[in-house]
Amino acid sequence: MGFLQLHPNIRIRIITSFLTRVVGTMIFPFMAIYFSDKLGQALAGFLLFATICAQILTSFYGGYIADRWGRKKVLVYGQLIQCGAFTMMTLANSPLLDSAWLTFAMMLLQSASNGLINPAADAMLIDVSTKENRTFMYSISYWASNLSIAIGSVFGGLYFATHRFELLLALTLVGFVTLIITRFFMQESYQPTRQTSLPAGSRLLADLVKSYKKVLQDRRFLLYSLGGLFIFALEFQTSNYIAVRLSQEFQTQTLQFFDWFALEITGIKVFSLIQLENTLLVVCLSLLVTKLIGKTRPATAMYIGALLYIFGYAVTTYSNSLWVIVLTMFLATVGELMHIPTRQTYLAEIVRDDARSSYMAVNGLVLQGAKLSGAIGISLGAFLPSYGMALLFAGLGVMGLLLVRLVVRGLERENSMKEAA
Repeated sequence: MGFLQLHPNIRIRIITSFLTRVVGTMIFPFMAIYFSDKLGQALAGFLLFATICAQILTSFYGGYIADRWGRKKVLVYGQLIQCGAFTMMTLANSPLLDSAWLTFAMMLLQSASNGLINPAADAMLIDVSTKENRTFMYSISYWASNLSIAIGSVFGGLYFATHRFELLLALTLVGFVTLIITRFFMQESYQPTRQTSLPAGSRLLADLVKSYKKVLQDRRFLLYSLGGLFIFALEFQTSNYIAVRLSQEFQTQTLQFFDWFALEITGIKVFSLIQLENTLLVVCLSLLVTKLIGKTRPATAMYIGALLYIFGYAVTTYSNSLWVIVLTMFLATVGELMHIPTRQTYLAEIVRDDARSSYMAVNGLVLQGAKLSGAIGISLGAFLPSYGMALLFAGLGVMGLLLVRLVVRGLERENSMKEAA
């Protein structure tokens, strides 16, 4: 299996997402600094929180209409809105105009457009992939995502402060290129069998609630999502509790490189080091790990990956040894590369064919919940010692793995019965 053997829709989505994310990462991670400088730190936090809420809320609507209109129509409309938002953001940071409030309004609109786009795009990837090539597809997508973030972060740090207008202009151009490619080259992957017109007014809200009520009544999907949330919560401690703990507990060390030079290592530098290590390992090892897990049973790869992931992050939560932290982050990253693509493959089997976009919208809450757990971890860390936090996170991860295993075993039993019949 190679990239060119994947469905054209998959190739288009991976390439356009890569381009958008490369330029977007040069801009959006630095918007907190921009709004803090322009409007004050307290207000900046509220504004960024509002953009997250906008994406979550519109993702439910995006998933709902993508199951009634088809994927491509929603992708095109969402991308059109996004292009308009990018254009106005560029104008708001141009030599003609400097408006932080217009920038925020358009960033809010851009976040809402992501809410429309993402569930439809995720469902489309399931539509046009097969059980045999999904793990490879998700591995390539994950690799491309991390590579784009690595590239964007470097150039954003160098140029955001001095060339914000030019970066936004580049983002706008990439947005219009993506719109043209999506409109004229992407194929519709889902034709709804029922009436596609949407009800009006209160009937729309009632139908939307009814649609998601069915998703939330799917016990297997909920258990699988909850298990994923518990496992992914560990990774989001890195930039929250682990970062705070290292800055407070890690004893400054001096690394002597023969007689050439000495390097002082602080807790903050260790935090930066493990983030860099994680990114570089994902970029460099993704394809190798994909080949290795392709030779094993998917469930086995997912379980082993989760155990490495849990062990790595749990030890990193407690240890103050530089080399132990570096080693356990290596194990956690390898586990991440084994677990995430196979988890996505099983998720594709769990969701109902006629409501894939709605399922993917709810699945998006797993990531948001994991992010929230990162913030909670900081507060808990003020009361619990580091070994207590390590035990807590390890227990949470193992509980998540047991939930995932329960669902996967049931899924495999169903598949075996179907094959026997």
